[in-house]
Parts: sequence; C-alpha cells; structure tokens
Amino acid sequence: MFLFKKKKEIIGIDIGSSSVKLVQLKDNKGSFQLLNAGIFPLPPEAIVDSTLMDSSAIAAAIKKLVGSLGIKIKDVACSISGNSVIIRKIVLAAMPQEELEDQILWEAEQYIPFDINDVNMDFQILSPDSIDPSRMNVLLVASKKDIINDYISVFSEAGMQLSVVDVDSFAVQNAFEINYDYSSEDILALVNIGACVMNLNIVKDGITLFTRDVQMAGNLYTEEIQKQLGLSSEDAETGKLLAHESSDESIRKVIMKVNETITQEIRRSFDFYNSTAGDDRISVVFVSGGGSKIYNLIDTISEKIGLPVELLNPFAKLKYNEKDFDPEYLREIGPLMAVPVGLAVRRVGDK
Repeated sequence: MFLFKKKKEIIGIDIGSSSVKLVQLKDNKGSFQLLNAGIFPLPPEAIVDSTLMDSSAIAAAIKKLVGSLGIKIKDVACSISGNSVIIRKIVLAAMPQEELEDQILWEAEQYIPFDINDVNMDFQILSPDSIDPSRMNVLLVASKKDIINDYISVFSEAGMQLSVVDVDSFAVQNAFEINYDYSSEDILALVNIGACVMNLNIVKDGITLFTRDVQMAGNLYTEEIQKQLGLSSEDAETGKLLAHESSDESIRKVIMKVNETITQEIRRSFDFYNSTAGDDRISVVFVSGGGSKIYNLIDTISEKIGLPVELLNPFAKLKYNEKDFDPEYLREIGPLMAVPVGLAVRRVGDK
C-alpha cells in the first residue's frame, strides 16, 4: 500500500489475535534462505475483531521477539485482514498503469464505503476482461487510515518502522508461490484459518480470481468446547490443541461439529465462486494457519468438498542451516507461519 524509493531488506511480522509471528528471509537470486523465525504469545483480548486494543502489550511482544532473535533490521512488512481491509475486483476501461494511478481515486469512490480521503488504497491491474478486451480487471485494496496508523504506532513503539502493508490472503499466496510449482491452468484455493478470521483466496497463474474473509475461525472451537462441556477458556483451548492425542471423545465430538460448520462456510464461498467461474473449477485446496492443525479438519474439508486438500508448508523449498533450525520444529510451526513467510518475501520499495 506504500511506495518507497529505496529497496532494502525487511522482516515479516504477522500480528495475529493470539500471537506475534516473525520471519526473516535472505533472497539468493530467486531462492530464499530462512534466517530467523519465531512466535511470541499475546495476552487475551490484546486484539479484538482485528482491532489493536492493547498497543503497549503488542509492542512489548514485538520488542521481545525481535530482541530474542537478535535482529537488527528495523523495516517491517505486516498485513491486515477481516474488517480492517476492503478488497474489490472491479472492471474498468483499459488504460496504462500511469493513467490509472491518476484516475483510481475517482474510480474507487463508488466501491469504497468510506470517505475516500480517509483510506489508504492500492490497486493491481490483473488482466484484460474476457468478455470485452477494451476493458480490464483491476484488484482494488483499501483500508481506513486510522487502522494503518494504529499499526504504524505499535511498530514505532517497538522501535521498528512499518514499511510495507499487505493483506493476509496475498501474503499466504506469496508463501505458496515460492514453495510450490503448479500449472498455469490450475485453479488453487488457499484457505488460511487463524484464531478469529479465515481468509479464502482462489488463484490461477498468480492472479486472484476470488477472495473473501470470514469472521469464523479457530476460536470457534474453544468457545464451543467451553459452552458444550462447561470448561474454562484455558482448559477448552488445551483440549482443542491436544485432541489428536486425547482419548476424550466428548471434546472430539464438539470439534467434529465445528469442523462441519467451518467446512460449510468454505463450501459456501466455493459455491459462490463457482456460480460465476464458468469452467474454471478449483482443482486443489491448500490450508494454512493455526486452525489447519485442528483434529480431523483437513479430512473433513476434503470429504465434504470432494477435492484434494493439503497442508500448506511455507518452509517447503526454503534453504536453512540445520544447526540453526530443527526440521521437526519447523514442521510443527509451519502451518502458523504462511503469512509471515509471505511478508518476509517483500522488500522496502515494493508496490
């Protein structure tokens, strides 16, 4: 969302509702080396509904995480999702990039439900329109300035500088693209399940065809286990995370019900996409985020949607020194790290 003249290295920091996650990558002529990766928990309700409620606690967590890893770089890429961001795919008369930059504010006004002067905005020209080649598809992304300013303030308090703002869905796409090879004809669904928000991004040949954020994700499991079994929040969270190993069928039963609810929401989004997609049908689904580790969720999605579903590994092709990183640890945290890996690919000066 921001333009800078000079390109330099950056660290990717994902501020999620339950933790801060950090990744630093080194670009080695198109391949990437993992230099740093870490997670630091946030106190409950530091973030509520994508709003930074306890800036001091978040800044302290960032500072401790960066300090513990010995990172000296100050430039940060972060991302937003859910209610914080508006994403619209629009069709406009075909024109050069420079011309659209002059006109985009005027064109965007009808698609942004806020005063255009109150938002940060960016766009990407996607492709000529398949029906009318004199028109083109444009991806429009906007966020209210006060939300971006909250992030700028938090990083400033942590002694960092926010240099690039991305969107969770697109960060996951970046992580996917540096780790997987797929045909340009394949339609891929990238589903990122965090604690509070689920991001869906349907992609073909690097271009977003459909994107949606759903306010339904991993915390729903904890809430339902609490409600159905009368457990405390802490015990419900522990039960959710250890359901793979547990013999407690009551917790598993609640989890399976929520798996169905999450899957229905994913299917609803896919059906909406399919209703306008013609022959461009989804061929494979990749799932990431902490929610992807939930007991039996990936199998439920595959069974109910009738598509192959894989766990996205954001470290799959990254080079790293095994003296610095335990491969088992990277496998364990991998599902949580797609967003920060995708952010760490960015550089100061990127559009």
